[in-house]
Amino acid sequence: MRLVSYLSDGAPRYGAAVDGGVVDLTRRIGRDFSDVKALIAANALADAQEAVAGQKPDHALESLVLLPPVLAPEKLWCIGVNYAERNAEYKDNSDLPKYPSLFVRSMSSMTGSGQPLEKPKVSEQLDYEGELVIVIGQGGRHIPREKAWSHIFGMTLCNEGTIRDWLRHGKFNVTQGKNFDRSGSIGPWIVTSDELDPRGPHDIITRVNGEVRQQDTTERLMFPFDFLIAYLSTFATLKPGDMIVTGTPTGAGARFDPPRWLRVGDVVEVESSRIGVLRNTVAAEQ
Repeated sequence: MRLVSYLSDGAPRYGAAVDGGVVDLTRRIGRDFSDVKALIAANALADAQEAVAGQKPDHALESLVLLPPVLAPEKLWCIGVNYAERNAEYKDNSDLPKYPSLFVRSMSSMTGSGQPLEKPKVSEQLDYEGELVIVIGQGGRHIPREKAWSHIFGMTLCNEGTIRDWLRHGKFNVTQGKNFDRSGSIGPWIVTSDELDPRGPHDIITRVNGEVRQQDTTERLMFPFDFLIAYLSTFATLKPGDMIVTGTPTGAGARFDPPRWLRVGDVVEVESSRIGVLRNTVAAEQ
């Protein structure tokens, strides 16, 4: 199932993306499952599947304003330097990391597929980072690695947009450059684990104006999905709807000489063949 969140008459709703459009699940399942996060927390995927069966779409997908699939996760974890060769891009002669690099983002820094990606007034260094995202279903603390796969509800995509010069404002953190309003995007939907085995392998590709900039596969992750779940849950309880953005391959704009920053009007596409395409056009901050 592909679960999508969107605006209808100015209010957030959610549904299932099917051939021909979107079936509205907000009306069909009821108030107990008012959004995707509530559906996940209630372990109610079967209810959603039953509600969709035999239904015609209520909306054409292209007519909707898409939102990030989970509107208010308790935690949006982001993993840095996770693909082979990414450590070498820093050219600091450091050893391969023993543990994941980790930071958090607020949902105000994310928008949905098809919505403008905002280039801020204060910087020319808006960059792209195409990434796969795992969405937590069953939560937990101290989750053993061998049981981690059963805690994944599904997968989606992220453009983990970054304001590069603002990454260096703090001595020990990257928070500022990772949290500009609407600088990143998540979507277009969650593909649930019953249809998409999170064990993979999964491909990931990023294009800017049709040009391939990043391309890799989860077979080359230094810290695979099951390791990340076990590691994160060692110190923090994972909750239903939490999202883990699992790292970007080589080829971000900052790594070119000279750097290739995003400009107003650029179209960024992040794609994985069994998930779909997350697409955004860069717009100037108003």
